[in-house]
Amino acid sequence: MIFKYRFCLLLISLLASSTLLAQTVVTGTITDASTRQPLPYVSVAFLGSNVGVTTNVQGQYTIRSAQPYTQLKVSYIGYREAVYPVKGDKVQTLNIRLAPTSTQLNEVTIKTAKKPKYDNENPAVKLIRQVIANKPKNRPEAYDYVEYKEYDKMQFSLSNISEKTKQRRIFRKYRFMFENKDSVTYPGKSLLPIFLKERVTETFYRKNPEVKREKLLGEKSVNFGPGFDTEGIGQYFQQLYSKVDIYDNSSLLLNREFISPIANDAPTYYKYFIVDTVVADNGKKLIELSFTPRNTNNILFEGEIFITLDGNYAVQKAALNVNNNINVNFVRSMHIDLDFEPSTDGRYHLQRSNTYADFGITAKRKSGLFGVRTLTRRDYAINKPRADTTYLPPVETDNEDLKHRPESFWAANRYDTLSTAEARAYKNIDSLTHMPSFRRTADIINLLFAGFKNFGPFEIGPASAFYSFNPVEGFRLRAGGRTTADFSRKIFFEGYGAYGFKDKRWKYFIASTWSLNGKSIYRFPQHYIRASFQRDTKIPGQELQFVQEDNFLLSFKRGQNDKYLYNDNYRIDYIKEYENHFSYTVGLSKLTQTPAGSLYPFIGSQNNIFNNLTTSEVSFGVRYAPNEKFYQGKLFRTPIRNQYPKISLDYTMGLKDVLGGDYSYQQLKFRLDKRNYVAPFGFNDITVEASRTFGKVPYPLLNIHRGNQTFSYVIDNFNLMNFLEFVSDKSASVIVDHHFGGFFFNKIPLFKKLKWRETASVKALFGGLDSKNNPSIHPDLFQFPKDGNGEQITYGLGRTPYVEGSVGIENIFKFVRIDAVKRFTYLDNPDVAKFGVRVKIKFDF
Repeated sequence: MIFKYRFCLLLISLLASSTLLAQTVVTGTITDASTRQPLPYVSVAFLGSNVGVTTNVQGQYTIRSAQPYTQLKVSYIGYREAVYPVKGDKVQTLNIRLAPTSTQLNEVTIKTAKKPKYDNENPAVKLIRQVIANKPKNRPEAYDYVEYKEYDKMQFSLSNISEKTKQRRIFRKYRFMFENKDSVTYPGKSLLPIFLKERVTETFYRKNPEVKREKLLGEKSVNFGPGFDTEGIGQYFQQLYSKVDIYDNSSLLLNREFISPIANDAPTYYKYFIVDTVVADNGKKLIELSFTPRNTNNILFEGEIFITLDGNYAVQKAALNVNNNINVNFVRSMHIDLDFEPSTDGRYHLQRSNTYADFGITAKRKSGLFGVRTLTRRDYAINKPRADTTYLPPVETDNEDLKHRPESFWAANRYDTLSTAEARAYKNIDSLTHMPSFRRTADIINLLFAGFKNFGPFEIGPASAFYSFNPVEGFRLRAGGRTTADFSRKIFFEGYGAYGFKDKRWKYFIASTWSLNGKSIYRFPQHYIRASFQRDTKIPGQELQFVQEDNFLLSFKRGQNDKYLYNDNYRIDYIKEYENHFSYTVGLSKLTQTPAGSLYPFIGSQNNIFNNLTTSEVSFGVRYAPNEKFYQGKLFRTPIRNQYPKISLDYTMGLKDVLGGDYSYQQLKFRLDKRNYVAPFGFNDITVEASRTFGKVPYPLLNIHRGNQTFSYVIDNFNLMNFLEFVSDKSASVIVDHHFGGFFFNKIPLFKKLKWRETASVKALFGGLDSKNNPSIHPDLFQFPKDGNGEQITYGLGRTPYVEGSVGIENIFKFVRIDAVKRFTYLDNPDVAKFGVRVKIKFDF
């Protein structure tokens, strides 16, 4: 489902690709007239306008406007101001050499009682160290209580659509949309709003015990109809445009971790320059400080911050630009403005945040997608305690009423006025969704990228599973679907039917889920009961994430892969989530496993044949995922990886002679997932697992370790381990998957141009098998499977761990990852791959 929104962004940009409107565009490089060195952060503006830019660290600039300006003003502290003639409505290059003035900047004195780490630090670095030292008292968390209201507006527009594009036949029915353009708000941009979402929240913070609660007061968004999951699109955009807190050591933008220019170790990564001393509107003096990465290939900002000289060393204003040299896809530019205002005690708190991004298929300044997220905070209250109930998790209520607030609510709480084009967007999108041609296009996009065809109360899919093949079933056809919230928001049905033309068997699945909190079962926090029955094939040890096992592309496998089971699985589960992201599950199941393919039959002592194995289980699991967030839409919910750990513990008890169960046993499973950001070296995902089985059981009930005989690289699996190659009753494993994000390749000209990124992983599995579960010692157990030559193909892990590693390249053609995988142990097992190349499709910025 995540692919749907990423590809929608790509598709929108492609539809908008066209030639530029007529503009005044000036590009060039500004250097020192005497030293010929480039000058960073020179102010460049069209005379008589508010259109301006600053040069980057290489002294380069590009300024544009839809107006025919004829003069360019250039100014830089310590240099002579100059005005140059330019040609209106033309694209031109103007390289400038600035002459220094004889006037020098007044000395800025920075007092500190602490001796600096380096005596030779320049004043700018000494100043930034004062800012860092004073960070704790300048954050809202310095107070015992803080509360404020926040207005959050997110808007995306098609940008710079040419007249030629508008006149194309395919767009003739949508000319009313093109009339709603905005050519004023952002100079040099002609914008056509296509997405708008507004939220008003109230935040309450208490230091002791520390609690931060956000209460939703109202929400409003355009709605593209059932063909698009508008809410999911909004969630995805919001994740890309995460709130930036300059006082945090780092911020996540575009799924990258950017180190703050005032992070605790920021002087290690940034260079700083004192530009000027200015006077703020309130009469207080500020120091303007510019900063730039020491290594422009690292994931860092560049820009300016304004620092107070009142002893607080607080940030009063900041302009953060995403460094254009870093390895990011489809982003031409991104800029964040932060404005702080003084509180009653003289400290500063965030008053407004603007994040701008220009997306496009190519790096050239052509049509694409322009996005803006504006956060405005008002009504701060400092150290005013509230009743304890204010800081409790919000009561589970249906938020639908909050999405239909009257216009009077928005008139009172919309702190940022909508432009005329933005205000019309709601009506225009509503008109668009009632057009049959648009609905047909939306259905096609939904089918291509999400795999489902929507019919209102229900939808059919996923398309990727309609056809597949395997050695046991042969050619397999499948059709299925699920109900939507338009059918009911309290009860959901889903199912499918499939038929194998080789085994001539029908397979099917049916499930019903009852929501117990009045919300959709895909909404956080979940609270529901689910009952299901499934009759289908299963490969022991194949566990796939977020994809169907009968996906057509996964039908292609290496080696001997005919180890199958026919499963009849009856299940009932109870799920309960809490606002603090703690959850628990209780389940009851009956599973009958019938061997198929080379697994047939189960062979016991004295070559006794067992046609099936039946187990009855009761299970209980707990999970804790603090600060977990989701891509959450109408019919899906996918966790977003962040730096917080996710811990789960599951207990299962097998019940002999209950509902036909053949064995009594107990099993414990533990899992820890953690993402670690190690800027500027990228990030890694670590997974630690452990399991223990108590009792004497045949091999299908042991822990069958996750193998992979497909040609896809699966993060969670051992990619060179065969299906059902290893089993254990006690095990521990660790998987480390590191993404360097181009840290090395960015330093190699060709690779930097290709925007390839490096990956490396290591996977190790430790385990063992008690003698009571070893069929060679206890022949009354099911014997381990053998191949056609009578050679054993399933093993218990010994003292030597299973180990494999890989190195790879991702972001090939923007979405392909290729890994070279090496297996280091158990190389003498039959039919194993010692080395392999695996591919993963991964669309990312």
